[in-house]
Amino acid sequence: MSSSALPLVPDTDPSSCVFDSFRIAIAKRVSEALPLTVEQVYSGVDYGKKGVDFTIALPRFKLGGKLDELASKFEPDEWVSSVTHDKAFLHFQLNSESLVRRVLEQVHARTHLTESKKPEYGTNTSGKGKKVIIEYSSPNIAKSFHVGHLRSTIIGAFLSNLYASCGWEVVGMNYLGDWGTQFGLIATGFEKYGSQEELEKDAIKHLFDVYVQVNKDAEADPNVKVEAAKWFKRMEDGDESALTNWRIWRELSIKKYEEQYDRLNVKFDVYNGESMVGKEWQDTALERLDNMGLIKDADGAKIVDLAKWKLGSAVLRKKDGTSIYLTRDIGGAIERYEKYKFDKMIYVVSSQQDLHLAQFFKVLELMEFPWAKSLQHVNYGLVQGMSTRKGTVVFLDQIIKEAADVMFNQMKQNEEKFAAVEDPETVAREIGITGVKIQDMAAKRINNYVFDWSRMLSFEGDTGPYLQYAHVRLASIGRKNPHLLPLPKPELINTDSLAAMPHAREIVFLLGTYPDVIKTAIRTHEASGIVTFAFRLSHAISSAWETVIVKGEEDVEKARARMFMYESARDVLAAAMRLLSIRPLERM
Repeated sequence: MSSSALPLVPDTDPSSCVFDSFRIAIAKRVSEALPLTVEQVYSGVDYGKKGVDFTIALPRFKLGGKLDELASKFEPDEWVSSVTHDKAFLHFQLNSESLVRRVLEQVHARTHLTESKKPEYGTNTSGKGKKVIIEYSSPNIAKSFHVGHLRSTIIGAFLSNLYASCGWEVVGMNYLGDWGTQFGLIATGFEKYGSQEELEKDAIKHLFDVYVQVNKDAEADPNVKVEAAKWFKRMEDGDESALTNWRIWRELSIKKYEEQYDRLNVKFDVYNGESMVGKEWQDTALERLDNMGLIKDADGAKIVDLAKWKLGSAVLRKKDGTSIYLTRDIGGAIERYEKYKFDKMIYVVSSQQDLHLAQFFKVLELMEFPWAKSLQHVNYGLVQGMSTRKGTVVFLDQIIKEAADVMFNQMKQNEEKFAAVEDPETVAREIGITGVKIQDMAAKRINNYVFDWSRMLSFEGDTGPYLQYAHVRLASIGRKNPHLLPLPKPELINTDSLAAMPHAREIVFLLGTYPDVIKTAIRTHEASGIVTFAFRLSHAISSAWETVIVKGEEDVEKARARMFMYESARDVLAAAMRLLSIRPLERM
């Protein structure tokens, strides 16, 4: 039965996920023996527990009889080699030769032979024709880039890659905290403490220093805050002389952030900001809420009462008429829909803001915008104890530098390997950043975690450095076996010898699961599933080194097949790492 003889099942695509073919083949066999359609059975074909490829839990179909018969009369075919009936389950083992050949050929074709000339194995087109805006990172200009922003950056970059890999058009947006009374404070402080030279050198740090200084002044002298509020009022009223400096600060800060994001392998399509939300959109929002009788006056401020939905009440405009960030968020969402006509908009914001986001979404829903239901809050827990060895972390570049330094010193301990690395500083930085990212994404995002430099940058256990090491080791196989390269075309490589080796079969089976891992991730918005997959694959490869050898294997046909498998494993591991916004290294 070739794949063309398999029936079509909705929402499957054997051309991008070869396991869809195997599941359809299983469903076809079962549907022929039981009063069920192929589609009904397909929905019940799950991955098996250890030692079993696929399993069907029978109680879900509420059937009697015939089952032992199905297992005992079973004849192996090119898809399935055996079926066992175990109480409430049917267990299926796939035909190993067919599994190995089909998976490796698909990995190769969808990595190296695509029309786009880019690796596509694992990707799908489920989001084709749809547009998503993902708002993430969003630090405050002139305030510290704290750990919450780092988490938002890491998770948001992953989600942007994930949606793109599922065919969506992605607009990655950085919504900067570039507006608000703190700018009145900075403007007042800049007259006293500002330096053009320091500003050009590192705008983020200098504005932060000014902010710290002027806050000290404000504690001693309440007049400073009054002046600052007046200054911000001038900015809100569009007074050019109050806006000139602010524009320069914003531009220089973005330039500095772009360098830092580039190191983290993160790229935004749009730098937006609270300042860019048109006043007219905010006014429209207030007017609409007012007409709907949802606004109350409280002591001169305007509030919207959401107590009915157990969401308290939310302030929309302060006493002095200046906006507050909820109003700007509402205005911003309306403006974005007008501009982008998105199908979904995701806000990657910490769980501390759960109430704010719930209020914000509720207000848009009350305003009867049909698109309000397509907004989604992807939240995450806190990071505890993030500081450098010298004290608290304030800036993103300190985190990157610290991780690189620790890694660099560790690499230096192996002199021979260190000498072979072309650009040790860059390599150290990449491994360090990988450590930071993997520690962040390894568990479910809602979990809080303790930031731990030594654990994070260790080569032992499931860490970022270990993942880079696994990739580097795979990359070295070709260098150590030049006589086998370039490999012949996949159809000319006999992979049957791999099917008989349990370690090799396990690696190939894992490679076959990768498209499903991506489908699960887009449903849950969890990077941890991809991280777990990358570690499982790395461990399976590590277990195979001793038995599935390439160097020293005299049978060239066998050596080629193994090389083909390791090269495919490297392609898939690299794809998973890139999805997590990690740059896979060739040497370290």
